[in-house]
Parts: sequence; C-alpha cells; structure tokens
Amino acid sequence: MEYRNAKVLVIGLARSGMAAINVLHKLNAKIYLSEKKELSEEEKAHLESLGVTIYDQDMSVFEKDYDLVIKNPGVPPVSPIVKRLKERNIPIITEIELAYDVSKPQHYIAITGTNGKTTTTTVMYELLKTAFGEKALVGGNIGTPLCELVLQYDLMENEGYYISLEISNHQLVDIDRFRPEIATIINLTPDHLETMGSLDAYYKSKTEVYRNMKDDDLFIYNDDDPILKEYTKRYPINCKIEKFSLTKDNTYACLKDGYININNENVLPLSNIRLVGKHNVQNIIIAMMAAKALGISNKDINDTISSFKGVEHRIEFVRELDGVKYYNDSKGTNTDATITALDSFDKGVILLVGGYEKGLDMSEMRKHLGCVKKVIGFGAAGYRIAHDLVDDPIIVENLDQATRQAKQLGTDGDIVLLSPTTSSFDQYSGYEERGRHFKKIVNSL
Repeated sequence: MEYRNAKVLVIGLARSGMAAINVLHKLNAKIYLSEKKELSEEEKAHLESLGVTIYDQDMSVFEKDYDLVIKNPGVPPVSPIVKRLKERNIPIITEIELAYDVSKPQHYIAITGTNGKTTTTTVMYELLKTAFGEKALVGGNIGTPLCELVLQYDLMENEGYYISLEISNHQLVDIDRFRPEIATIINLTPDHLETMGSLDAYYKSKTEVYRNMKDDDLFIYNDDDPILKEYTKRYPINCKIEKFSLTKDNTYACLKDGYININNENVLPLSNIRLVGKHNVQNIIIAMMAAKALGISNKDINDTISSFKGVEHRIEFVRELDGVKYYNDSKGTNTDATITALDSFDKGVILLVGGYEKGLDMSEMRKHLGCVKKVIGFGAAGYRIAHDLVDDPIIVENLDQATRQAKQLGTDGDIVLLSPTTSSFDQYSGYEERGRHFKKIVNSL
C-alpha cells in the first residue's frame, strides 16, 4: 500500500511495535499508538519526536478511522480489540508483513512450529553466515524484529540478503503477501489455547507460512508428524516439497549408517552433533536441507554444525556440582517441549515445573516420566501441574526454593532439569529472565 500520509494504528509497543513505528516514520505515515502499559520517559520522548499520537486501549480508540492496523504479536487474535477492528473491515497486519511489504527482494527462510524454532533458526543463521558472510541476517520471533533489520541494513534499498526468520503463529495470523523462499513447520503440538481460542485455530495459523509459496519455493516437510499431515491435507502446499524423517530411511533426508543423509548422500556424521536429544537432530536436519537447497557446501555444513554448542534456555547445560548436572530448559513453555527435554535423558531427573497457568493437559506428559526421580512444583501453577504429573511431588513457592530443594535430593549421576511446561508470567517478564535467574541460582550453590 501507499504509506505516505496513511493513518496507521500500531497496537502494542514492545520492541516489535517500536520497530514498526520507526519504519512507518521513514515512510511518512501518520502514526497512532495504542498501548495499555505505562511508557517510560525515554519511550515517550522518542515517540513524540516522531509525531506519534499516543492512545490507551479504551474501546473508543478502535472506533476511530484508520487505513491500516499493525498488531503486536502479544495482542491475542481472540481479543475484543481485534474482533472489533475486523468487524469494521480495517486491514490488520503484523510488523513481519510490513517489513516484507516495504523491502526489496530478499531470501527469506521462514521457520515455524510449536517447538524447536529458535534452535533451528540459529543453526540456519550460522550456516548462512558461514556461506554468505555479512549478507546473512537473523530475526523475527527470535529477538530482533524484521522491521529493525529493514532499517539497520536499509532493506528498502538493498536486496539479496539471506534472512533466517523465526515466526510465531501470532505473527502468521495476519500475513497478507509474505512469501518465503524456503519454509518449514517443524512440528505441531498443543499450545496457545488461551490466545488462539482453539487448537484448530492454532494449527491453521501455522499453515499460513506457506500460503503464498509457489513454483520453485521449497517447503521442508516433517514426515513423522501426524498432525502436520492432517493440516497440510486440509490446506494444501503449492510449492516444491522435500520430506525428512527420523524413523524412516526412504525420505529425501533421513538417518542412515550413522549419518544425516540428504538426497542419498551421507552429509554429516551424527557423532559431530554436540547437542543432546533427537529433537535437535531434527532441528539440524531442517537447517541442513535448507542449506543444501541454497547451494551451501558439505564442508561448510560440517564445519558449522560441528562447532555449534546450542541456544540459551534450550536444554542448556549450566553446571555440574557434586556429580549432579544442571540443565536450563526455561523455553520449555508447553508440555511437548518438556517431553522433548525428558526424552533426552535416561534416568535420575529431578524435574522443576510450574509458572503461569495456561491450563494445558498433563496426561500425555505422564507417559514420559520414566526417567524422572522427583517432581518439584513452583509458582502459580506449580501445585496443579506437579500433582497432575505424580502422586507425591514436592511443592515450593518459587524457583530459588525449587533449585535448592533439588540440590538436597540430587546424588551422583542425577540431572536437575528446569523445564517448566508453561510460561513464566506469574513471576518473571519472560522465559529468558526465568532461565537466567535459574542459572544465577545454580552458579551460587
């Protein structure tokens, strides 16, 4: 669309909202911000310097006339705000769509799914950086909004960057023209019921990543995921598909003879992977398939993967103390993520669970507790989650108490695993703060 003098409402500030506002200012749009939180003096000063009109989130704000709305991913699609704007037929997009719309052509590798997004996106970026140097970028839900990259690298004027892009379902809900060159849905498992309204809406939102793909664009397909199979039948993929599997050896990419095999070529020895867990093999296969599609050499793939140590807060090794190893999996914000973490260990796990109550069912997770020695619940949901998992959990108030209780219980060879199964918003600003607090506690023991 033509942004000059267009009346654009940005709902929710945070980092992505501010990035969108900075792009809109460069495009000479008339900018309005609706934010329910108290802004800092620095934020107010910057917004005023850009001529932004600041509103609260009273419903009257959404009765005004706008040409376009840019919604922060943190604003739920089921909220009354969004419902009213859609009733009024005012177009809604996210800052991902804005960035794509105003940029020159780039090579977008879009990575979504319930779990594994950040690790896969990070491995992908490391491969791109090895092959393409300063032309490699990383952003999206991983931390740096795409609109920030647009301004930092002047993507309105420069083209040909290779962008590893993590995209959440909330960023996908309101895309319009966004079209990646390569995309994947790593997996589909229950999550975000409280913001999406239903599992069907959540799964459907993930399929938006390939909606605009066509011709020789590449979709990397997890042939082991039954829910993905169901939803790709309902919402067909209209581009080239390459399948991978960890359990079968007849897909385009698979495990064979101790190697990751791609297109009947043994590319990477499994022994070169430094991360624990089959899920990380899956994440690496996806990144390798995308790398091969982009012409990245086997040598660059091997050199990059062999030196990759993992991502913070994803089954991150913290410390060994008195023969007990401590792992930070604060990004385990749903049951499937915690199941994945548990399946990485054989025995002796002291599991720390709890946090904000999302209402997720624990029945499937109970099937994966064979390695668990003790469950310790903490935080607002700790009691409910822990008692739904086992009959005799230990319940404490906070993570500090949980970690110190785990130290008392741990013996030589045990694992203390923070994998909370839920979000952190009862006591922390996000999983990052929770994970760093856990590491601080562990390192102080």
